[in-house]
Amino acid sequence: MEYLNAFLCGGLFCAVGQLLIDKTRLTPARILTGYVVTGVLLQALGIFPYLSQWGGAGATVPLLGFGAALAKGVVRAIAENGLLGALTGGLTSTAGGITAAIFFALLAALLFRPNHKR
Repeated sequence: MEYLNAFLCGGLFCAVGQLLIDKTRLTPARILTGYVVTGVLLQALGIFPYLSQWGGAGATVPLLGFGAALAKGVVRAIAENGLLGALTGGLTSTAGGITAAIFFALLAALLFRPNHKR
C-alpha cells in the first residue's frame, strides 16, 4: 500500500505540474519554484508531515519535500542559534541533497558530450 500511496501522491504532483504547463503561461522554472515555496508553506502550516506520512517518497522526494526540509532546517536552526539560524538553517539541512546534485551534474558533464545540431 505504501508504494501505491507514493505513486498516487507523486503522480498527483506531476499531473498538477503538467496542467500548469499546459493551461497557463508559467514557465517550468516558475512552476518548480512554486513547488518549493508550496513545500515551505505546507511545512509552516503543519500539513506537510501528514502528507509525507501518507505519500511517503511521493511527497518527500519531489520539490515539495525540498521546500519542507528547508523550512524544517530554518526552524531548528533558529531554535538553536537565534536569528542567525534563519540564514544558515535551510542550507545546513539540505546540504546533502545540494551536494549530491552538484556532484552528479559534474559527473554527467564529464562523462557525456552534447551533440550540436547542424
